[in-house]
Amino acid sequence: MSFQAPATTDQLLKEAESIQLYGKLLEQVNKDFNFANESVDFHPNTTPEELKIQLHEKVFRLIQYHYAELLNLLYIIDVPEENVKQLDGTDTVELAEQLSYLILRREWMKVWFRAHY
Repeated sequence: MSFQAPATTDQLLKEAESIQLYGKLLEQVNKDFNFANESVDFHPNTTPEELKIQLHEKVFRLIQYHYAELLNLLYIIDVPEENVKQLDGTDTVELAEQLSYLILRREWMKVWFRAHY
């Protein structure tokens, strides 16, 4: 069994729910954000849509006001630098959405591998 990352945030969250690992994904996001001193508290009853919106808002605020902290967060989560460099930063809202996906994708990889190996 090999890991294949879903192409979109919605597909990723749907897959996490379908194999009952969504709760673990929330735990991993909370853990890594808090480790980076970027407090978030996604409760176990947070819906995938709420997670997507709240994460996007958090990343958008980090881009706007705390860029160095965002870079630290990406480092702690271990988002590949090459992926970040490929993003187009002209539209901050779009950039926040793309970074949110990269964050969730990396967190999903961690959860998926722990569950399968």
